[in-house]
Amino acid sequence: MQTIFLQAASEGFPVQLVMFGAIILVAYFFMIRPQQKKVKDQKKFRDELTKGMDVITIGGLHGKIVAVDTDTVLLEVDKGIRLTFDKASISMEATTKVK
Repeated sequence: MQTIFLQAASEGFPVQLVMFGAIILVAYFFMIRPQQKKVKDQKKFRDELTKGMDVITIGGLHGKIVAVDTDTVLLEVDKGIRLTFDKASISMEATTKVK
């Protein structure tokens, strides 16, 4: 009687192992990999910031880049009003022109 239970338990282990591996693979392709791609694209965008680009900060402030340094960006948000932001605070390029 005991040998039947041990035999049934040993046959299910490889199937469980394959299913666990499949779950990890699915999690990688649907959660981890897209997040890594998003981070990589955001870093590339921040490295390519140039003078004259219209951008939006993480806080939602729209402005035009006046100057770019190694770690900071000078934005003109209104006529004569310029603010310095860290490059990491620039979220995306604005699709409409800032007046």
